[in-house]
Amino acid sequence: MGSWDDLAAHHAGVKRRTLAELFENRSRSAEFSAHADGLLFDYSKTNIDATARGLLVRLAEDAGVAARRDAMFAGAKINETEGRAVLHTALRNLEGSVTVDGEDVMSAVRRVHDQMSDFARAVRDGSFAGQGGKITDVVNIGIGGSDLGPAMGAIALAPYADGPRTHFVSNVDPAHVHDILGPLDPATTLVIVASKTFTTQETMANADAARDWMAAGVKDPAAQFAAVSTALDKTSAFGIAEERVFGFADWVGGRYSMWGPIGLSLMLAVGPEHFDEFLAGGRAMDEHFLSTPFVDNLPVLLALVGIWHNQVCGHATRAVLPYDQHLSRLPAYLQQLEMESNGKSVAMDGETLARDSGPVVWGEPGTNGQHAFYQLIHQGTRVIPCEFLLGREGHEPELAPMHRLLAANCLAQSEALMKGRSLETARKMMEAKGLEGDELERQARHRVFPGNRPSTTLLYPKLTPFVLGQIIALYEHRVFVEGVILGINSFDQWGVELGKELAQTLVPMLENGADASAKDGSTRMLLDYLRG
Repeated sequence: MGSWDDLAAHHAGVKRRTLAELFENRSRSAEFSAHADGLLFDYSKTNIDATARGLLVRLAEDAGVAARRDAMFAGAKINETEGRAVLHTALRNLEGSVTVDGEDVMSAVRRVHDQMSDFARAVRDGSFAGQGGKITDVVNIGIGGSDLGPAMGAIALAPYADGPRTHFVSNVDPAHVHDILGPLDPATTLVIVASKTFTTQETMANADAARDWMAAGVKDPAAQFAAVSTALDKTSAFGIAEERVFGFADWVGGRYSMWGPIGLSLMLAVGPEHFDEFLAGGRAMDEHFLSTPFVDNLPVLLALVGIWHNQVCGHATRAVLPYDQHLSRLPAYLQQLEMESNGKSVAMDGETLARDSGPVVWGEPGTNGQHAFYQLIHQGTRVIPCEFLLGREGHEPELAPMHRLLAANCLAQSEALMKGRSLETARKMMEAKGLEGDELERQARHRVFPGNRPSTTLLYPKLTPFVLGQIIALYEHRVFVEGVILGINSFDQWGVELGKELAQTLVPMLENGADASAKDGSTRMLLDYLRG
């Protein structure tokens, strides 16, 4: 049998086993956890035993994960459907050397990084000012990877933000740009338009709206715009001076791009030094991923746990649950990273995928989620694997008792998911309340927790720029490993194209009543309603 068949057979033999049984092995937590530069990844509260782990590691080996990993870091064109290298890792390897098509690309990476740093320092110290004085606010206009990364990072590193306030506009809904710009002063606001081609429909609509807003408050609106783009002709036509345009190569995918110019708004907020610490954290995880045997390799283990839960056990979703308010946008960031990367149904060879691809990824920070959807996680009919994240300490030492309460809640949730509560225990609880007979039985059943619900926990010392870099790179590499095992290209996103194309045909129908007879009956009815 092959590795997949062996995994399926092993799962069939152990799926009725309780997680509590596994902890009869007193060393289980040590044997099923791993460390990397201060991070602790605990996957002992899953149904993975030594046999399953061995089979999963063999699966990764058989899929050629190591060779594919080395090819990615070396600049090979592993994004085969687009004929591109995949080198977001180069953006955080400023001391390294990487060759693509016979050319060392790192000199250009370092040049743009230095350009970003110089500009950030000028904005932060006031030597680059708005037409009303020192820049107080930065508005990043982008969507998808041009928004989610820096928006998540700005919240995550808020304790280190000592520069201008950062704001993010992504939705083409006019309410978004209107509500963000409304309270700001055009004369002290810098607008960054993040679009590699400078043609992204939603981004350019928002950029035009922002330019009109700026024009109402200053004489030269384009003077307070910067761009993250490679389309110098288009940025010039918009009025943005070339020294305020920051480009990056096509071997950096949007959802992997916050390490470079897309992270400019984050660098402006926290400063180049802290941004470089973020890069260093990502690079440390790269080194761990490159050099550590699979059985102790955090990205590989996180991926193998995901494969076990989704493709082997059949759990179609995973909940990401950071017990850290500063990581409140991490689940949204990972939705794009994982679902846009591995939400495929066609393998690299063009054949239909042999098994399910990536899971649905969702979540919220704790403890908010406990009062929202944990009911379903604990007592619902479907098993939802959970991924908890928690720092050993927060940034508010004067509020340390609250952080301990937060930590206690996080650990309690994973314990409760594993152990559950039996009907017998629930009966005793109701007896203690004086209930008896049918009412006792009815009330007891409502208080049963099935347990045996798997979870992992990632602990880190404190959410510093370095640690954030570690975490983001960890999840990037997890997506990569899962993609290699599944035989798909994690670095294209053709699934976003069709809706964009159809939207272009619908705009004239909404604007000037263009003929819609070729549309289906539902779409025509909806158009009629919207046109009044």
